[in-house]
Amino acid sequence: MGDYSKALEFYQKSLEIKEKSLPPNHPRFANSYSNIGEVYNNMGDHSKALEFYEKDLEITKKALPSNHPDLTTSYSNIGQVYSDMGDYSKALEFYQKSLEIKEKSLPPNHTRFANSYSNIGQVYNNMGDHSKALAFYEKDLEITKKALPSNHPDLANAYSKIGQVYSDMGDNSKALEFYQKSLEIKEKSLPPNHPRLAKSYNNIGQVYNNMGDYSKAAEFYEKSHQIFEKALPSNHPDLATSYSNIGQVYNNMGDHSKALEFYEKELEITKKALPSNHPDLANAYSKIGQLYSDTGDYSKPLEFYQKSLEIKEKALPSNHPDLPNAYSNIGQVYNNMGDYSKALEFYEKDLEITKKALPSNHPDLATSYNNIGQVYNNMGDHSKALEFYEKDLEITKKALPSNHPDLANAYSNIGQVYNNMGDHSKALEFYEKDL
Repeated sequence: MGDYSKALEFYQKSLEIKEKSLPPNHPRFANSYSNIGEVYNNMGDHSKALEFYEKDLEITKKALPSNHPDLTTSYSNIGQVYSDMGDYSKALEFYQKSLEIKEKSLPPNHTRFANSYSNIGQVYNNMGDHSKALAFYEKDLEITKKALPSNHPDLANAYSKIGQVYSDMGDNSKALEFYQKSLEIKEKSLPPNHPRLAKSYNNIGQVYNNMGDYSKAAEFYEKSHQIFEKALPSNHPDLATSYSNIGQVYNNMGDHSKALEFYEKELEITKKALPSNHPDLANAYSKIGQLYSDTGDYSKPLEFYQKSLEIKEKALPSNHPDLPNAYSNIGQVYNNMGDYSKALEFYEKDLEITKKALPSNHPDLATSYNNIGQVYNNMGDHSKALEFYEKDLEITKKALPSNHPDLANAYSNIGQVYNNMGDHSKALEFYEKDL
C-alpha cells in the first residue's frame, strides 16, 4: 500500500532486537539491512538505500561462498538503486556481477537467469540502446516461456517489457503486438479487477496516445482507471499515475481544463503517498507546469517547473537523466517568453548533463541540441542554429526509424534556417526530405 514509514518502523524494531541478541555481522542481519534498503529505495532516498544494501552485501559476502546464488540478490539490489539513480554504468556493473555468479552456480536456462536478463535489458533501454535491450529481454522471454505455463502472469510481463522497448523506439505496431500478447495472458490468468490487468490496459492506452488516437487511448486508460479505483486504496501511487495518463490524453486533445482536473488529482495523491523529496512528486508538478505552458500562461508554468526542479536537485544526483528535463522545461518557458539568454542558460545545463548521462546516440541528446538550435534560430543567429540542428539530425538519423516524426522535424528545422538565410534551393532540399 506504499506506507513506507510504517514499514520502516517495523523493520527497524526487528533490527534493534537482532542488535541486542546477536553478535555483530551475524547472517540474520543481512535480511534486515536488505528490507530497510528496499523501503528507502521505494521512498526515493537512494543514498540511504545504498547504505543498507551495502551492509547486506558485506555480511552476505562473509557468510556465503563467493558463487552462492543468494549473493546474486545482494548485487542485484544495489544495481536496482543505481538504475533508479540514473547511474546506468554502475547499475550494469552490479547486475553483471549478479549474472556472473548465476552463470557459475546454476544450470543454463535456470529460471533465475530471467530476472538478470530483464534487469540488464531495462538498463540498456534506459540508456537508449534499444537493440541491446531487446537482446536481453528476448533472453528473459525465452527462459520464461520454457519455465512457466503459457498463461502465467510472469510471461505476460516478459512480453510487456519487449513492448516497452518498441514503444520507446517509436515502433507503435510492434509495441501493440507485444502489449496485446501480454494482455491476453493476463485476461486468462487473472481476475477481471486485478491491478496487473490495469497496467496492461494502461500500456496499450499509452501506445494509442503516442499514435495520436486519443479516443482509443482514453478507452484503455479508463479501463485501467476503473480497476485501480476498485482495487487500490485512494492514496495509492498507481492511482495517481492513472489520473496522470487520463490528464495527458485530455491535454493532447486540447481540453486543458479537464487535463488540469486530472493532473491536480494526481498531485493530491502523490503529495499524500510519497515523501516531499520524491522524484514522482517533481514529475506531478512538472506536468501541471507543462499544461500551463501549453495554454500560453508563462508565469504559472515557471512556478510549477521550479517546484519540480527544487525537488529533483535535492533528491537526485547531479548527473541524473531526469534533471535535464527539468532544466529543459524552464528553458522552454523562457524561450516562449522571448528571454533567449535565460533560455540558453537552462538549455545548456540540460545539454551538459545529458551528454554525461546518456550515450552519444540517445534521442534525448538530439532533443537537447534541437532546443538550443531553436533559440539561436529565434535570435537570428543562423550559423549557430545550423550547427545545433545538424547535431540533432545526425543523432536522430542513427537513433530512430526512417519514418519517425522526429526525423521529419529535424529536416524541416534545417530547411527553415536555410529559408531564413535566403538559400531557397538548400531549404527545398531539406523540406523535401521532411515529406
